[in-house]
Amino acid sequence: MATVELRFSAQPEHVRTARLVAAAVARRAGVDEAVLDEVRLAVGEACSRAVGLHRSHGVADPVRVVLTEEEKTFSIEVGDGVSGTGGAGSSAAGGGDSPADHEGDAEGEDEMGLAVISGLVDDVEVVSGDDGGIIRMSWPTTPPATAS
Repeated sequence: MATVELRFSAQPEHVRTARLVAAAVARRAGVDEAVLDEVRLAVGEACSRAVGLHRSHGVADPVRVVLTEEEKTFSIEVGDGVSGTGGAGSSAAGGGDSPADHEGDAEGEDEMGLAVISGLVDDVEVVSGDDGGIIRMSWPTTPPATAS
């Protein structure tokens, strides 16, 4: 099992780098070429969402992306580090406690981002805990051809 971990400050300009790294590691892991665009888009959406949550909640910790290559699967976890707000599960938690108007907009964007990810990835899981939320996504890999 090979793992690559990427941490970046919650700045929108770093999302592109995360997308490029994810696509490169996915390709090396054996994810089908036809699926690489979906990997890029899903990682971009998950990272953009995490950046938005970090910025809106004043979280100074970096966004964490873990890319794991297993025997038949390639998986990516994007952690947002936002605790006490429902994190990645905020859409299931029914929203925040603050009546501020902009939170309604943020919640709508959050739900839209999760809907996009769910449309791109067949195997996706969204969890939240004390350390924040995590979006887990995985794709099947094709074993490399062996020489005869």
